[in-house]
Amino acid sequence: MKVSGTLRQYRIIGRHVPDKANPSPPLYRMTIFAPDHIVAKSRFWYFTRKLRKVKKANGEIVEVKEVQENRPADKVKNYGVWLRYNSRTGTHNMYREYRDISVANAVTSCCTL
Repeated sequence: MKVSGTLRQYRIIGRHVPDKANPSPPLYRMTIFAPDHIVAKSRFWYFTRKLRKVKKANGEIVEVKEVQENRPADKVKNYGVWLRYNSRTGTHNMYREYRDISVANAVTSCCTL
């Protein structure tokens, strides 16, 4: 994913729409990095469809919340990012470390390379 701006960290909670067969369906929570909450919700439905067979038509989003850093912004830390990408030779897993002041900034610098 190539980004031009900065990414923000969102915590999204969603579930199946309750019905008679299952009045209290399980909640699914994801942490997604996206430029805004609209893209974050779209990515949530994309991954939920792949992982849990829940489509947007028969699901609902319970909460969308932007995660704020609770540390002071002047402290620099090392953050590790696990990522997976596809190339001509197959799928590769990669781990890289970034030195930044927040997790969102570290993921943004990972995606802009």
